[in-house]
Amino acid sequence: MKRELTCIICPRGCSLSVDIDGDKSTVLGNACPKGEKYAVEECIHPTRTVTSIVRVENRKNTMVSVKTASPVPKESIFHVMELIKKTSVKAPVRIGDIILTNVYGTNIIVTKDII
Repeated sequence: MKRELTCIICPRGCSLSVDIDGDKSTVLGNACPKGEKYAVEECIHPTRTVTSIVRVENRKNTMVSVKTASPVPKESIFHVMELIKKTSVKAPVRIGDIILTNVYGTNIIVTKDII
């Protein structure tokens, strides 16, 4: 499998050329080892951090931002969003509070204080 990617690990944005043949991978264009690791993982098992909002029940017209504490498999994003959509919280909540646990091996956490 051959793919062309732009590395998103740092602001440099290296243009990467990835060739994966079984267990052997070749990455060209990376300026650092992080770019090589990113390219291989993006081709074999892509993951994403999901961000969204949930309703704050005891505050009129208030939502709070949330995200996955660590990336989840890319193919699971829509299911994660369904779970988040069904969730609400009651204030007060603080940055880092867990609102859903063990969602594809991670937690959904609050990213804004609502006092």
